Amino acid sequence: MFEPISLQRQDEYLERLSLSSISASDYSFVNLWGWAKEYGLSWSWSNDLIWIRQSWPEHVFWAPVGLWQGIEWEEALAGLGEPEAVFSRVPHGLMEIWKNRFAERVEIQEARDQWDYVYSVDDLVSLRGNRYHKKKNLLNQFMKKYSYEYLDMSMDLTGKILAMQQRWCEWRDCESSELLAAENRAVERLLGSWNGLRNVTGGALFVDGREAAFCLAERFSPEMLIIHAEKGFPEYSGVYQAINQMFLSAHREAPLVNREQDLGEEGMRKAKMSYHPVDFIRKYRIRFIR
Repeated sequence: MFEPISLQRQDEYLERLSLSSISASDYSFVNLWGWAKEYGLSWSWSNDLIWIRQSWPEHVFWAPVGLWQGIEWEEALAGLGEPEAVFSRVPHGLMEIWKNRFAERVEIQEARDQWDYVYSVDDLVSLRGNRYHKKKNLLNQFMKKYSYEYLDMSMDLTGKILAMQQRWCEWRDCESSELLAAENRAVERLLGSWNGLRNVTGGALFVDGREAAFCLAERFSPEMLIIHAEKGFPEYSGVYQAINQMFLSAHREAPLVNREQDLGEEGMRKAKMSYHPVDFIRKYRIRFIR
């Protein structure tokens, strides 16, 4: 039986997630909680797996969370009651398992727009070499031009960051974009639940005492941070390079940072590629055939 995503089962979910081989940002609890209402997410728990169902804007399942090896997949999938179930955001590892197990009974489509971008934290902190020359210049210009202060995330900052998010949305007219409006609600939900969420972190940048940029992030694993949201105001030249570098400089406990998907937006893809990812977390759309 599917039930709403709940804070009460957060620790159970994180324990099950830690046993899995999932590294995709979609499956972090922070992401599930933040976007649960926007995607109509619910979950169903069995002894071995947690099934995730999305009801909007389409009815699909996400990859089940748990140990994928040793599962009797015919029986497990039959329990969903949908012989031609469609799965979105399926990581490469599970795609390979299902491809080998079901062969012609699955249709597999590469979901490039949903691939996560993974970067070296050391690269994005040091910005060494010619490939980061422009970004290093923008960072240096920001540091020389403005009287700034970087603060690590705390409960005391959530109100200021919420005000910054609202001001940013007024500037970008979030209500005219379904995606930006949904993201705004997700950010508000995360900030409103900040004290109850595990592993959350982030930072904010101020210029002359005025909010200039922020990021919301998560310690996903010992190897990886995830940046869930990052916003800055364009009147401050180099502000995005600054918040990115300063946050990661303060959080070098993990070697990798996941900056999530580009959603097929050309501008976003170009921006993410300009930071030179060291890897992608590949995902697929899979449909089972009778």
